[in-house]
Amino acid sequence: MPNAPDGFDYDAALHACAQGDQRALQRLYEQDGRHLLGVALRIVRRRDVAEDVLHDAFVSIWQKAASFDPQRGAARGWIFTVVRHQALNTLRSREREVYAEADTLDALQEDRTDTVAEQFELQASMGRLNDCLGHLDSAKRNSIVCAYVDGCSHSEIATRLNAPLGTVKAWLKRGLAALRECMG
Repeated sequence: MPNAPDGFDYDAALHACAQGDQRALQRLYEQDGRHLLGVALRIVRRRDVAEDVLHDAFVSIWQKAASFDPQRGAARGWIFTVVRHQALNTLRSREREVYAEADTLDALQEDRTDTVAEQFELQASMGRLNDCLGHLDSAKRNSIVCAYVDGCSHSEIATRLNAPLGTVKAWLKRGLAALRECMG
């Protein structure tokens, strides 16, 4: 359905955005901004974050408007999908963030005055970890590095390594078990 019940032409608005018409983007926002904010809010559950999602989604709509293909679906659906994906990506990235209170940060700063013995022990265990990682086959090692160094989700690892999701989960499980045993 290219037009909304009130006659708004989403296809034309996206086409105008692709041509650099900033007013067309503003019309899209005025037409559906509150509905799109609602979509984002249902996913991220915080208004301030949902507003950021909506902003980033509209930047993405502006940048990718030329990629919209009316043969593949409705323009309004495409816009809502962009917002939904932006909200899900934001939610996933926020799940990886770790928050600490000021007291905790102060305590961590005080703990930075490690002794030489503690530094030596840390270096030794890091060396042991590196050795243990070296004994893993490349699939398990790469899965673990993607997950714990790069912060990738299971599906992101599957995409990076071009492997089925279930296989990636098995590699991670077996690889971590081997690391625990080796580090034991």
